[in-house]
Amino acid sequence: MKQVIVASAGSYDALKLEERATPQPGPGEVRVDVDAIGVNYADCLVRMGLYASAKVYVGWPITPGFEVAGHVGAVGEGVDFAVGTPVIALTRFGAYAEQLVVPARQVFRRPDVWTASEAAAFPVVNLTAWYALNELAPLRPSHHVLVHSAAGGVGGALVQMALNVGAHVVGVVGAGDKVAVVQSLAAGRPGRLDVVDKSAGDARALWTRLEALSPRGYDVVLDANGVETLGRSYSHLAPGGKLVVYGFHTMLPRAHERGFLRRWARIVLGFLRTPRFSPLAMTTENRSVLAFNLSFLFDDHELMARAMTELLAWRTAGLLSTPPVRTFPLAEVGEAHRALETGRTVGKLVLLTS
Repeated sequence: MKQVIVASAGSYDALKLEERATPQPGPGEVRVDVDAIGVNYADCLVRMGLYASAKVYVGWPITPGFEVAGHVGAVGEGVDFAVGTPVIALTRFGAYAEQLVVPARQVFRRPDVWTASEAAAFPVVNLTAWYALNELAPLRPSHHVLVHSAAGGVGGALVQMALNVGAHVVGVVGAGDKVAVVQSLAAGRPGRLDVVDKSAGDARALWTRLEALSPRGYDVVLDANGVETLGRSYSHLAPGGKLVVYGFHTMLPRAHERGFLRRWARIVLGFLRTPRFSPLAMTTENRSVLAFNLSFLFDDHELMARAMTELLAWRTAGLLSTPPVRTFPLAEVGEAHRALETGRTVGKLVLLTS
């Protein structure tokens, strides 16, 4: 079977498609024959050598990826899944492959109405949003919520979940053609949605508009941008507000940037410019900063199972929609990473094994 291997940190050419032996499941494990693989920005960080938990759990060489959709190919002792069952599977790295073995507790039956691409696009973005809005910053209908990068996979999930609660959501997008995509998420949901296109003006115009939409500040701000917006995201919190950080996209290299020094200069400058939040100031101002890395949650088996059960039920009930999907053959994994790093994609990118 074919598997993507990254031997050491690098650019797109570090993603090598290699032949490997077919893995066999042990007790309590399932081998998934993979049809589709979700691509996440974390995968790009793994490739660059910038994802801390990849070093903790795997090291080099590594196969990126957290989520797949496919069919049960084989099972180990004590597993109830029947061979051929359509499934979704979560894995802490290793997803970029035609076959993989995972613990049965990380495998979930796939709804019959989903294509493999839709299924592979579902877990990680929704788990990220679920954890942010259920474990870290639970919402009430009276809350005002600011979502940066609202047209992305996680952003779209955050918008939907916040609207389902009845909150007033303000979603920020980076291009005019993304506005309608986010606006469509409001259909049939009780909350109020405003969408702001930050490309229509400079940073001052953006924050002036955001202030006008919620003069008292925001109860929850969800930010994966990093240095570009973190400081102002915090300063625009309402009393008791929470800033939830789940990424640092703007400090990372862009697809068009060439040369080792240029790419690393962006990272170093971004690190130096990243705001530092004082516990004393947060206490005085009655504001909080929260952050998380989804890969560490694989150790909490009960939480993962509860989250996936809820999310699949919400999807079946029509409370969540699948993000728009753009597909690439597995052999073009480098092009998928390049597209994601441009910042111009909408929804989710998915790799297909055939």
